[in-house]
Amino acid sequence: MDKVYPSLDDAIADIPDGASIAIGGFFTAGTPVQLIQALARKGAKNLTVMCQSMGPGNEDITPLVVQGQIRKAICNYPFYRSATRGADSPFEKAVRAGQVELEVYPMGTFIEKLRAAGAGLAAFYTPTGVGTVAERGKEKRKFNGREYLLEVAIKPDYAFVYAWRGDRTGNLTCRKTARNYNPDMAAAARITIAAVEGLVEAGELDPDKIHIPGIYVQRVVQVDRPNYIPSID
Repeated sequence: MDKVYPSLDDAIADIPDGASIAIGGFFTAGTPVQLIQALARKGAKNLTVMCQSMGPGNEDITPLVVQGQIRKAICNYPFYRSATRGADSPFEKAVRAGQVELEVYPMGTFIEKLRAAGAGLAAFYTPTGVGTVAERGKEKRKFNGREYLLEVAIKPDYAFVYAWRGDRTGNLTCRKTARNYNPDMAAAARITIAAVEGLVEAGELDPDKIHIPGIYVQRVVQVDRPNYIPSID
């Protein structure tokens, strides 16, 4: 089955208002910038966005905030450490003004919530956060003398992922740290849209180097590699 779409706009055309979208990448590594830009052009509203950072090192998200497209953000690095930069951050301003709802999780908990969804699990127990504000409102149980919190899996409607190479059936190969959250987000989402630097025919990728199997990818679109000038927090 050929999963290649002719353009970014075609690949995201059916994303409705109110959708939840997991966006891969770790700061600038493996971030599907082009898909984010296409989403900004589309203008879908009331979105729930899940990603590693909502600003620091990931300013590509900012247009979605400025245009009022995000209703809720789930991440593990929401604000700049610098008070000066934070004061100028559209996302931080939106959160403080009550315009955007924010959920923050430790990195391991966040990615496990996605991984669990990809594995078909509804929830899992973790010791992370016990004894902190993170345990408020959550079920807590003791196993083998240690307390754990119940965390519910996250299953987004869509995932935007980025890959170095992809074939027409959706198999993807990432490069080094650009792999990061992308495989877990692809497995968790109902519909995964992949931006790939290089498009090849089915069978051309080394099976041992496929990081995201095509079974988790519904759409593929070829893009040019972005030129980054990353910010430093």
